[in-house]
Amino acid sequence: MSLFDKINEEIKNAMLSKEKEKLEALRAIKAAFLLAKTEKGATETLSADQELKIIQKLVKQRKESAEIYKSQNRQDLADKELFEASVIEQYLPKQLSQEELETELKKIIEKVGAKSAADMGKVMGVATKELAGKSDGKTISEMVKKLLS
Repeated sequence: MSLFDKINEEIKNAMLSKEKEKLEALRAIKAAFLLAKTEKGATETLSADQELKIIQKLVKQRKESAEIYKSQNRQDLADKELFEASVIEQYLPKQLSQEELETELKKIIEKVGAKSAADMGKVMGVATKELAGKSDGKTISEMVKKLLS
């Protein structure tokens, strides 16, 4: 069962159990998937990698919106965005802890042969591919900077 089919099933379940907030988040995922499928040059089906990138983007958008709402003293809207982010995050692979991320990055640094901060681009290229979906790019970048300095 593809992630798209799983989302459709979850939408049905949320409708039956009248979970309005969860339903909004699930519909946002479905809308993003449908939009990606109908883009110019897109295929009928999305690859798992494409689905993962869409989910990550949606979570990032929700968290950024929540930060903006908090800075504007709109906690009600921030809470809604954070709830939607938590629903959408359920469809991402398990996120790496700081310790696990550091271990993985040390392996990548050793494999690439990076010695200083000047080699950060090499490390980031490999790290973002290998750790896609397991950690966000900002966290990876900060950890690589720390390890290479």
